[in-house]
Amino acid sequence: MYGSQCAVNNISLTLREGEIVGFLGPNGAGKSTTMKITTCFLPPTSGEVKVGGFDVTQHPIAVKRITGYLPEHNPLYLDLYIHEYLRFIGRLYGMSGLRLRKRVDEMIALCGLEREQNKRIEALSKGYRQRVGLAQALIHDPKILILDEPTSGLDPNQLVEIRKLIKDISRNKTVIFSTHIMQEVQALCDRVIVINRGEIVADNALSTLLGSAVQTISIIVEFEGDVQVAEIQQIKGVTEVTKLKPNTFRLTAPTGTDLRPEVFRFAADHHLSMVGLKLEENSLEEIFRSLTHQHPV
Repeated sequence: MYGSQCAVNNISLTLREGEIVGFLGPNGAGKSTTMKITTCFLPPTSGEVKVGGFDVTQHPIAVKRITGYLPEHNPLYLDLYIHEYLRFIGRLYGMSGLRLRKRVDEMIALCGLEREQNKRIEALSKGYRQRVGLAQALIHDPKILILDEPTSGLDPNQLVEIRKLIKDISRNKTVIFSTHIMQEVQALCDRVIVINRGEIVADNALSTLLGSAVQTISIIVEFEGDVQVAEIQQIKGVTEVTKLKPNTFRLTAPTGTDLRPEVFRFAADHHLSMVGLKLEENSLEEIFRSLTHQHPV
């Protein structure tokens, strides 16, 4: 609870050892709150949360020993060198001497920081800062890795690099991460949990979710000239119109409806030329929209 607002409403989920779970939801759905509670950064106002068998309110130190956490806003000490920072984090977990030095070297190698290891953190790009954040989350070799939007703000090359890094790390750990990038989920996840308004609206294997029946069908249409959303909404069978970019729209209709004849008729009646028209496949993005549109934030 945040005052009178219920951020997470009696959700129930269990993570299995060795799986990669994508934790999805619109902004304000309760993802970060759930992660903060799970990692003992925020106490729950009610309910029970156990991590590795330890209750987060009764045994927070034990929970922190077996979890690694990378928050959405990567909390780095920018004036430290990479080695300094990782040694500092390692000492917080009780490591010292040769064991600590060896573990820091292992994390630098694992997270691809060799080329940058002699720099201050403030001199690193965002992609390398995320690597340092992952290294600090892994320094104590946790069983469970919790990542809150680890790829936010990265360029396409950095996305690929961090994606590979997460995949490599996950071979012997349970990983749960939140993201708004559906390609990341499809590339990495075994299972997907969707939360909306503090409640779980889907929890399935990725393959099951992608194969599930969606009650709508969408087409993408692009016109050569200007057209207004209000005009397109008058097309017979259309239930929703989303403007993707100037003169390009996603048209949604109930499953089984063929909008194409009506779109062609609309274009002819309004003296419009169509540049493109394609059927949108049953993507994870469409499933996400369908699930969260039913429970608007």
